[in-house]
Amino acid sequence: MHNNVRRGCEHVKKLKIYLETSIFGRYFEKEEKEHKATFRLFEEIKQDKYEAYASVYVLTELKKTKEKPRRLKLLSLIKDYNINFLETSEEDERLMKIYIKEGMIPKSKEDDAFHIASASINNLDLIVSVNFQDINKLKVKKMVKFINKREGYEEIKIVEPMEVVVDEKI
Repeated sequence: MHNNVRRGCEHVKKLKIYLETSIFGRYFEKEEKEHKATFRLFEEIKQDKYEAYASVYVLTELKKTKEKPRRLKLLSLIKDYNINFLETSEEDERLMKIYIKEGMIPKSKEDDAFHIASASINNLDLIVSVNFQDINKLKVKKMVKFINKREGYEEIKIVEPMEVVVDEKI
């Protein structure tokens, strides 16, 4: 074997992932099918396998949780797993408005458009979401690829936790 042959994936770039609000809720919802993969994803974040990010849009949505004990548990995940925060910008709003104008996301779901815009502007690799109604669906995946390319942003993939986690034993 040659000395310059790499073993494993130790030289692969660490993925930068955006955790959309639905992921935080799924962490605690043990009866949901995505719970195990979501829990594993957070554990892999703790093991420094990914650079994990959220935004003020996530924080705002989590703070709207009605029951205080649940709200505190959701917010504690940010601290417990050292989730990085993205700064907001006028560019977020500009791109969000394009997504809505072009019909990718309905106006009533403006926060969802902000999530995608924030992750795109900050050049993240993935948006991890279990919001299958408004974000993680084929129409949005196709349109975000087209719009981001046209607007000069890198492609961002929208995935569910199972597509990200390394551990195959879920």
